[in-house]
Amino acid sequence: MSAAAEPRPAQLPLPGGSAGAGVKLYPLLSGVARGPRAWFEREEGRLARLHSIGVGVSKHDFVDVPVVSFLVEHPSAGVILIDTGLHPSVAVSPRKNLGLVGTRLLANLRMEPEQAVPARLRARGIDHSDVRLVVMTHLHFDHASGMSEFPEATFVFTRAEWEAATEPRGWMRGYVRRHFDHAFDYRLLDFESRDVDSYATFGRAIDLLGDGSIRAVYTPGHTRGHMSVILRLRNREALIAGDAIYTRRTLSDGVLPTRMEDEHLFRRSLKEIQLYDDTRDALIVPGHDMAAWKELRAEYE
Repeated sequence: MSAAAEPRPAQLPLPGGSAGAGVKLYPLLSGVARGPRAWFEREEGRLARLHSIGVGVSKHDFVDVPVVSFLVEHPSAGVILIDTGLHPSVAVSPRKNLGLVGTRLLANLRMEPEQAVPARLRARGIDHSDVRLVVMTHLHFDHASGMSEFPEATFVFTRAEWEAATEPRGWMRGYVRRHFDHAFDYRLLDFESRDVDSYATFGRAIDLLGDGSIRAVYTPGHTRGHMSVILRLRNREALIAGDAIYTRRTLSDGVLPTRMEDEHLFRRSLKEIQLYDDTRDALIVPGHDMAAWKELRAEYE
């Protein structure tokens, strides 16, 4: 299916790197949904699948689910985002932006206008046009809803993710085409190319700026082209895991979600993250764990 966007291969390293650079990290909360715990932490038994979509589960037993993105400040590359959170319009009319499927999956969504990423940036004195690079872990609607707010930015995501998102039935896999079908500067990372190296416990990694400050690591399974991001802070690293791990129980106990695009790849990616956790004193941020989110500081450097 044709698209307005015409992604091009990323020319690596991307501009803006500087030797020895570290970054500052600011977690951003776009909104909070509620959903059945079994969707994020799989149950066993004959009713497990029904429980995962909320059938037979009291709404009082649903859990809060954060919808998140991350602001990264690099000393020479400037303002960078990891994912874009929810579009500002979602605070007024979720269905118009998220569609029927997205609205149902993000049931009972709570979002205030000031939680949208552009508003959060303005509160810090940052204009949306100051964002020069957006790193997308993947293109699901809860991560890509706000992409249209940053037309001046270069977006990077994996070739495999773009192919999955633009398939004719992509909506069945959590993609909303209007979120990413823009004539923007899209650059594709190919984790099968010669630019790929290994890093720490990850078999496939790309040093985006060439200075070691921001690395994309390939963690497919949740989606076909999912990637996570490793940031170099002053005294430690941070791993923005995205949906390679929904919750800390996935990391600590290997509890899988109900749905994965490829369970074998998910398990392989999870193993790499677990080994990373075992060997690094790193901040690891799961994709949708409210308890973990509440423990995060407003700023890391």
